[in-house]
Amino acid sequence: MARGKLRIYLGAAPGVGKTYAMLSEAHRRVERGTDCVVAFVEHHDRPRTEVMLHGLEHIPRKELEYRGAVFTEMDVDAVLDRAPRVALVDELAHTNVPGSRNTKRWQDVEELLAAGIDVVSTVNIQHLESLGDVVELITGVRQQETVPDEVVRRADQIELVDMSPQALRRRMAHGNIYQSDKVDAALSNYFRPGNLTALRELALLWVADRVDEYLKQYRSEHRVSKIWGSRERIVVGLTGGPEGRTLIRRAARLAEKGAGGEVLAVYIARSDGLSAGSPKELAVQRTLVEDLGGTFHHVVGDDIPAALLDFARGANATQIVLGSSRRKAWQYVFGPGVGATVARESGPDIDVHIVTHEEVAKGRGLPVARGARLGRTRIVAGWLVGLAGPVIMALLLNRVDLGLANDMLLFLTLTVAAALLGGLLPALASAAFGSLLLNYFYTPPLHRFTIADPKNIVAIAIFVGVAVSVASVVDLAARRTHQAARLRAESEILSFLAGNVLRGETSLEELLERVRETFGMESAALLERAGDLEPWTCAGRAGFGRPLERPEDADVDVPAGAHMALALTGRVLPAEDRRVLAAFAAQAAVVLDRRRLQEEAYQARALAEGNRIRTALLAAVSHDLRTPLAGIKAAVTSLRSDDVAWSEEDRAELLEGIEEGADRLDHLVGNLLDMSRLQTGTVTPLIRDIDLDEVVPMALVGVPEDSVELDVGETLPMVAVDPGLLERAVANLVENAVKYSPPDRSVLVAASAIADRVEVRIADRGPGVPDEAKDRIFEPFQRYGDAPRGAGVGLGLAVARGFAEAMGGTLNAEDTPGGGLTMVLSLRAAGSRPEALRPGEASAVEEPERQVS
Repeated sequence: MARGKLRIYLGAAPGVGKTYAMLSEAHRRVERGTDCVVAFVEHHDRPRTEVMLHGLEHIPRKELEYRGAVFTEMDVDAVLDRAPRVALVDELAHTNVPGSRNTKRWQDVEELLAAGIDVVSTVNIQHLESLGDVVELITGVRQQETVPDEVVRRADQIELVDMSPQALRRRMAHGNIYQSDKVDAALSNYFRPGNLTALRELALLWVADRVDEYLKQYRSEHRVSKIWGSRERIVVGLTGGPEGRTLIRRAARLAEKGAGGEVLAVYIARSDGLSAGSPKELAVQRTLVEDLGGTFHHVVGDDIPAALLDFARGANATQIVLGSSRRKAWQYVFGPGVGATVARESGPDIDVHIVTHEEVAKGRGLPVARGARLGRTRIVAGWLVGLAGPVIMALLLNRVDLGLANDMLLFLTLTVAAALLGGLLPALASAAFGSLLLNYFYTPPLHRFTIADPKNIVAIAIFVGVAVSVASVVDLAARRTHQAARLRAESEILSFLAGNVLRGETSLEELLERVRETFGMESAALLERAGDLEPWTCAGRAGFGRPLERPEDADVDVPAGAHMALALTGRVLPAEDRRVLAAFAAQAAVVLDRRRLQEEAYQARALAEGNRIRTALLAAVSHDLRTPLAGIKAAVTSLRSDDVAWSEEDRAELLEGIEEGADRLDHLVGNLLDMSRLQTGTVTPLIRDIDLDEVVPMALVGVPEDSVELDVGETLPMVAVDPGLLERAVANLVENAVKYSPPDRSVLVAASAIADRVEVRIADRGPGVPDEAKDRIFEPFQRYGDAPRGAGVGLGLAVARGFAEAMGGTLNAEDTPGGGLTMVLSLRAAGSRPEALRPGEASAVEEPERQVS
């Protein structure tokens, strides 16, 4: 009997509709005449899923008694006896009730498959065994029911059922997944947008791996040996010219055509110092490729085609995009160029695209190093022409008698060619060697190194002089061209650098990285010390390699100030490069000074803000302080009056008014003091590990008992907080939520664990706050909209956020699904607190009484 086929609907998260999709598939099969039955499907009281069960044959479930209760499970024997063509089995990872035929439902499914029955089943991504730890780290919930990955991998078909987090949360808020009384808790815990996004990514990646397995299996079965580039990685070769932008955009369009396409822009700089490309243009192209989702790479190499291909193969690239050569037609005598060489040597696995652009054939692309300096290829060609050329010329002229004058002109032509190609030394060698050949073969007496006619001596002397002069002029022109190109590159570097530094667009680390890339070094560091006898410290560093303790340990060091030095490792730079390096060092010192000035300015702004707060404080609290004081004074005056005989009820009411006024004053003064401490930076938390259920309930004393619903589990990890600050922060948040919630709707206070954080969420059903005002409500003396009477001066949320940040946590506002505002207080779990907050530090805020703002 043939084994049945398994089809699995894999859900990215609970509620995405995998059971609905399975039932829809069952109806399609029934319409086609397939014998399909429902072996076990759980609709979880979802109306739309329940409707889909209508019209399908159901196999009665088996009832089992366990611990005094009756449960129902799939009746495997009944399904085997019925022997349908297709059986629907929901929740593949389910654990059966003790006493069942098998421990796990997937084992039941294995029996059905072995009997030749096709099975359609469902499972969520979080139930896969291999992902248990990851899911727990993301959601804080350990999945007790799991299924081995291999069971799912063996499925004949896997279909992903996916939904965006926003759409799933809307379904949840509309009551399409859980009952209305469970919606708020679910949205605040498991169904947070971050959780759903992470689960969705896990599902997509897992299915993508499964697709790769299918592809490998198919290629193996069909013996496909050619490379199938299912994911394109495109390398863009940049020269530093303006055409690079066109190449990057073209590569980005190519990457968009394939799934998961990636663009890697690479600039090859020679290892002999300054790069030939325009630093300003390269910076623009770096920004462009990063904006398009690619990456920029700076590689050092003397052989540009070889370095580019090595990079492409190392990055597992499938395509290379290069620009058409900028050289003119006659310049191809110096070599085929980078594009042709890369295309010839790329092999069958890498496609090479040559893209046209506006700079084609404009004569700015000689294949030489650093401007117009003579490269190795030209020097070798110059020596060959200078030495081999005269020999070949002599063999040819021995067959034809053109006269000594013509012979000298032809030898002079070879000397000029040697000078044009190789510079001074090949030309001098050609002149000397050519004069010897002229003397030996063409001046009487022949075949001897003597000259009988004085006129011939003058002719050969003129020949040597002209050859040397031409060679000198050519070499001088090459050196002057190189110097001009170098000065142009230096001016562009310094101009761009100075502009960025003056505009404040370059940080110290970015500047050091630019130094390292420009000179092709391993690392660059800015070292400083307080005095001549003080040790050196590193103010900033970029690159890799050994850390430097002093400038003397570097390969290159340049003073950047009285007690500052720029140090580089990798190789020794020539003297001509140190001039630009000195400018970089001066700019690095400027950037460091500016950063410190910015820090001092920030401190000054903080002091100014403190003064502003104090001024606003006096203006804002004048009324709020006087109102309770006036009420207290009026009540006391009435009690002390001898003219009126107060009843016990009146006296109790007056005393209650005094107590309420005193409480208002107490909480107002407490918040003012807290805000003052936060503004002056004198709040130093006393951090210790504590359970949330020990602190959060104490923060609810100041609000009516029936106004808050508490959901803080005892199994949550401990948090590293200052209990006093946490209690006061939660109290402020809860009181604020109670003020704005309708009287008939309670505030939900729930807590859950996410990775190394624990979140406390306070959700109300009030009017909510627009997105543009969510940050503003945490500022001091800010109240959004029409605050209720007696709402205070607007310090409660500001104090809560300040306390949260002082403990290494965060406090943010989110919309409550269905209306309202949710405050999300994120705290560090025990064992993951920052070093700045250590147990044993004295707290500037004593353990507070349970007060609210």
